[in-house]
Amino acid sequence: MRRGVTSSLHGVDARPIGMFDSGFGGLTVARAVIDLLPAEDLVYVGDTGRYPYGPRPLDEVRGFALEIARHLLDRHDVKLLVVACNTASAAALEELRETLPVPVLGVIEPGARAVVAATRRGRVGVIGTLGTIGSGAYQRAIGAAGVEVDLTCAACPGFVEFVERGETDSEQVHVLAERLLAPVIDADVDALLLGCTHYPFLARTIGDVMGPDVVLVDSADATAFALRTLLGEAGLARGDGEGVHRFESSGDVDAFRTLGRRLLGPELDHVLGIDWD
Repeated sequence: MRRGVTSSLHGVDARPIGMFDSGFGGLTVARAVIDLLPAEDLVYVGDTGRYPYGPRPLDEVRGFALEIARHLLDRHDVKLLVVACNTASAAALEELRETLPVPVLGVIEPGARAVVAATRRGRVGVIGTLGTIGSGAYQRAIGAAGVEVDLTCAACPGFVEFVERGETDSEQVHVLAERLLAPVIDADVDALLLGCTHYPFLARTIGDVMGPDVVLVDSADATAFALRTLLGEAGLARGDGEGVHRFESSGDVDAFRTLGRRLLGPELDHVLGIDWD
């Protein structure tokens, strides 16, 4: 595909938006983007051949992110990159912004702003993978929001694997949630950010454990609105029309199609396999 090809009609940019995640979690962001920006083309890469990212060293995740970004630029000529993975955002967002010739949007900053806006008593919780929580990225982002809050963070190893297996409401995941969420329950938070794009698929279980008085905040919608603003400011919006949505997986494409279609919806039809070797 020829790089930098845009439509001159009304000054719109017809190139696709690139998006990636370690697997299925970023489909929550893809769903929000498809709903909010139906005219935009989207290419989504689910790196299921190398998931989960959470337990991996951040340097390794950074390498994965740079490799996928180069693939989306070279293969699909994307006009903007959405890092729809909290761990990859924590590991690589700044380097991607410094090295890529297109704008790069992560999920951490929009999510941090959303949870700060949602709290009523200034008691905020964030749950995420070991890599995301250990990076301090949310602690810094919430600190930069300019609002004084009492923040409690908790890593939730195991949640991603349940989602990737399509097991989102079993007794086993409920028992795990009770154990992993204990720190944020004990901290009496009133707003909890689901700081991993896989976690919204467990929202019912997490909500049952946290109780009705805790607002669960999903960064997907906040990221989609931030994306719309960024497209407008950068003059990259496509405008009218119906977008085309492409999906790629580095793992089992049949499994990705089956579970991904159930999680995202009918837009996820054909899946192309990719190999990093």
